[in-house]
Amino acid sequence: MQRHDKVAIVTGAGSGIGKATALALLADGWRVVFAGRREELLDAAIAEAGADASRAIAQPADVGVPDAVRALFERTEAAFGRLDLLFNNAGIGTFNAALEDVSFEQWQAVVGANLTGAFLCTQQAFRIMKRQQPRGGRIINNGSISAHAPRPDSAPYTATKHAITGLTKSTSLDGRRHDIACGQIDIGNALTDMARTMTTGMKQANGEIAIEAVMDVQHVARAVVHMASLPLEANVQFMTVMATKMPFVGRG
Repeated sequence: MQRHDKVAIVTGAGSGIGKATALALLADGWRVVFAGRREELLDAAIAEAGADASRAIAQPADVGVPDAVRALFERTEAAFGRLDLLFNNAGIGTFNAALEDVSFEQWQAVVGANLTGAFLCTQQAFRIMKRQQPRGGRIINNGSISAHAPRPDSAPYTATKHAITGLTKSTSLDGRRHDIACGQIDIGNALTDMARTMTTGMKQANGEIAIEAVMDVQHVARAVVHMASLPLEANVQFMTVMATKMPFVGRG
């Protein structure tokens, strides 16, 4: 491992893709802020890495709450002095409800976590990245295969993931003048606790239940580290990493 002074925030870092990516960034020499709603999971992830406070800190944060997001970025700047990477990963899944049965509260919860949270974090990242020296940084959004094709009964989740693509494009455009790059990784069937139902059966577009192929979450973590490692003059605008045999091409 070659240590450097680059600093990353990973949201949703207590489990799944976020945890795997935060640990991979640490192993690649980054200083990492583990952000998420459950502090005990963040602390456990850092302990698993054997990292000390000079390389990794935990910051509890609900990304859908503006004050919590502000505190996250203030803590990062106070601890590490700058921000080079934001991985907007935090989010919640669908409630697996028919579109007409989704409650307003369910809709708001998904939009708040998946879309509003990414926007609030991006906004705070811009404020640091545009004024720090050296200037600039990189933002990577977790888009999902659902940014392209929906699953049945997933209207709130699919809508937010399509919206993330628009946020990615706007962030890329508005970030140019500040040396801020933005890309999106669209992930399909990475094996995490949230995705284990894929190994027992998922509802398909024709109504049937079928077991789906999955991939090791480490493939996703390595892909994000690659995107993050590029110089700011280069950017992976969109990347899709997925289980090879999952139903995506031709889904539906």
